[in-house]
Amino acid sequence: MNATIEKFGWPATLVAEFDHWVVLARPAQPTLGSLVLAAKSDVTAFGDLPAEAHAELKRATGAIEAALGKAVGYAKLNYLMLMMVDPHVHFHVIPRYEGAREWQGREFVDCGWPKVPDLGHAVALEGADLDALVAWLKGFFEG
Repeated sequence: MNATIEKFGWPATLVAEFDHWVVLARPAQPTLGSLVLAAKSDVTAFGDLPAEAHAELKRATGAIEAALGKAVGYAKLNYLMLMMVDPHVHFHVIPRYEGAREWQGREFVDCGWPKVPDLGHAVALEGADLDALVAWLKGFFEG
């Protein structure tokens, strides 16, 4: 796996895997269910991915949208390809909703709704809390 994938906690944060992509739980959760969809490739430009990786995005995004629909009940889903600090091709997948969602006694408010997501306002999860989130999200991908 490339350094960007490792930075987002792989393999501990892995919730789903495809031939060309991994889906990781984002340790900093601006909204409940925030993910990273990362290409396994070492390329740093979206257009440099092989055609098979582009084609597989349909399957990966379909799985993400179905899983997060059940898990979070989002109103919109934002795919942000920022790649400013972490160079390899990846998207931040941010479920958007009005108000808040609660999970394990924590409140996750979409502070940017209905405008741009506020990535600076996030619930930081680590250790057992992050492990629990990963396990919870995996269940929606497997089912």
